[in-house]
Amino acid sequence: MIIQHIAAFTDGPRGGNPAGVVICEALPEATTMQATAAEIGYSETAFAAPIGDKWRVRYFAPQAEVDFCGHATIALGAALARHERSGTFALTLNHAEITVDGHHSATDWSAAFRSPPTLTRALPSAALDKILALFGLSQDELDERIPPVIAHAGMDHPVIALRDRSRLAAISYDFARGQVLAQRERFCTFALVHAETPQLFHARNPFPFGGVYEDPATGAAAAALAGYLRELAWVTKGPIVIRQGEHMGVPCCLQVDLDGPPGAPVRVSGRARLIHA
Repeated sequence: MIIQHIAAFTDGPRGGNPAGVVICEALPEATTMQATAAEIGYSETAFAAPIGDKWRVRYFAPQAEVDFCGHATIALGAALARHERSGTFALTLNHAEITVDGHHSATDWSAAFRSPPTLTRALPSAALDKILALFGLSQDELDERIPPVIAHAGMDHPVIALRDRSRLAAISYDFARGQVLAQRERFCTFALVHAETPQLFHARNPFPFGGVYEDPATGAAAAALAGYLRELAWVTKGPIVIRQGEHMGVPCCLQVDLDGPPGAPVRVSGRARLIHA
């Protein structure tokens, strides 16, 4: 089994969220993939095998399988472009069919995926109260322009928008409590965000569901957030840039496009770099 180590959503030559990528003729047993992901220790590892003209893909965090992972999809798209060709690759996930565009040249290594369909639903008040208590937040710290919801793009992400960027930077939480809450409610990550401008967001994504304290770049949550912002008619044109991981010393940059009707997939793009072969 050849494991590629690729950082996705890099900030130029720096940062990026590491992902494991395993491209093989046939997917291993689930127990083998889970054990491999735990050994690698990244927030996710993508396993891909060809099936006809598509790729069957499964994603594993150190402690659980997840149905969709954005940064590992970027890493996979980049890996396919590097080893096969630049182009569009059709991916079959556990519960969705998506595509990823991979590009590789002497000057650019990048990828962009079309997410699973997006949707939002109400965040029950009891769950919101538990989330606010977990992160030591109060209702008056929330940005009323972006009310709390559960946003979905392959997985569920409660969106909590804060008015003050410094409050976002100070976030901490009890991992064990967060893991119990995330696993009970099936929250993939907690999407904590701040809108510096209408087209520049800062984000933090605790990921206790998968056994990770925090993810430095989260493409699935970015897609879910973009789907929600589209429902809010947040901006009328142009992409949104999400900065993430800076406080962790792992700067990441994600770009999301809000084109299309509410509920449609969104396009999330970013650059990649090889950590080691």
